[in-house]
Amino acid sequence: MSGEQAARRRVAYRSQRSGQQRPAGPWLGREFEVEVGAVAHGGHCVARHEGRVVFVRHALPGERVRVRVSEDGGGSYCRADAVAVLAASPDRVEPPCPYAGPGACGGCDWQHASAGAQLELKAAVVREALTRLGGLSDVDVAVQPLPGGLLGWRSRVQYAADPAGRLGFRRHRSHEVELVDHCPLGTEAVSGVDAPAAVWPGEEVVEVVTSGAGESVVLATPRPEQPVPPRGRQRPPRKPPARRTGPAQVTEHAAGRDWRVAAGGFWQVHPHAADTLTAAVLDLLAPAPGEAAYDLYSGVGLFAGVLAEAVGVTGRVVAVEADAAAARDAAANLAAYPGASVHHGNVATWLDRGPGEVDLVVLDPPRSGAGLPVIAAICGLEPRAIAYVACDPAALARDVRAAGEHGYRLTGLRAYDLFPMTQHVECVALLER
Repeated sequence: MSGEQAARRRVAYRSQRSGQQRPAGPWLGREFEVEVGAVAHGGHCVARHEGRVVFVRHALPGERVRVRVSEDGGGSYCRADAVAVLAASPDRVEPPCPYAGPGACGGCDWQHASAGAQLELKAAVVREALTRLGGLSDVDVAVQPLPGGLLGWRSRVQYAADPAGRLGFRRHRSHEVELVDHCPLGTEAVSGVDAPAAVWPGEEVVEVVTSGAGESVVLATPRPEQPVPPRGRQRPPRKPPARRTGPAQVTEHAAGRDWRVAAGGFWQVHPHAADTLTAAVLDLLAPAPGEAAYDLYSGVGLFAGVLAEAVGVTGRVVAVEADAAAARDAAANLAAYPGASVHHGNVATWLDRGPGEVDLVVLDPPRSGAGLPVIAAICGLEPRAIAYVACDPAALARDVRAAGEHGYRLTGLRAYDLFPMTQHVECVALLER
């Protein structure tokens, strides 16, 4: 057996153990040298070898590296890790985390890039998406950092547990767990809980939640039960509820006030993110007293709350949220504003009912984006401005293009590094008629 064949077998075996059915194409485990090209969406760069595209992790544009193919479906592309750097970029740094690197923790994408390079890599991804998917070639994109630096910013950390109950993080595109004793991205409060020091038998996921008010909650989700399926049928495993240690709700502080959030509910993990995003939305929309506003996919009502404050007692704000716990929190958070209300339900369904005239819309959809029907319905209401908060540049670009087909154009864009060391970037786009 050749070295290349042995490497392919090892990679295929790891994929099989992880529960993923990855195709074992002809290049799986193969090593070769490439010149690294531009960054691409997804935390990797693009290279080419023997007529095929190679998506390379742990590399930087302009480098020459030796790669090992980690995934190959036999088509026009494959995925690979840079296992040796032959000619390094001046932006390359030593990763500060011992668990970062090929075959290890999959949580971070750019630990090997300097702080400035990370901002430019993310800006390049946003520009490329707006050009290729949004049809806009002249958008100026500059990603702004948040206070606090690259480490110690994550206030909520979700660990995966291996079958023995030891904690770590999933490896890239794998169910395998890279065991850790800490995460340097976690805040001091998260590190103080020290969840990896314990063994969690029977658990699948352990999430540590710390709040701006100093509360700590641990949510431990047991492994799903595996019932014996009836003959000829397959039943998905039942998902048991998480076991909680700590309060059911926590208190977060943003935009000058406190917010109630369910312990397992959504809140931005960077301590400065909520302030940054609400300030951007208010600056771009410039709400005036007496205006009507919709906060769609509102979560706990963060944007609805700051809009209600801005439009005053003569204004009107409606928050729409599908998650029941978040909608309850939003109702509590907006209770002080007589002109604000919360609708618990699907955004698209609510829009189909014809909610009436509106001046301003905040759109903060899930990673997949709002989608064409929702964009068309919002534009049909003819608001004077839409603030689109996006965590995925590709979804943002597609929805901006759709809004353009309904008479709205991109007139402002802010981009923020809410997730240092990772590929993720948050954008706030202003769309106007």
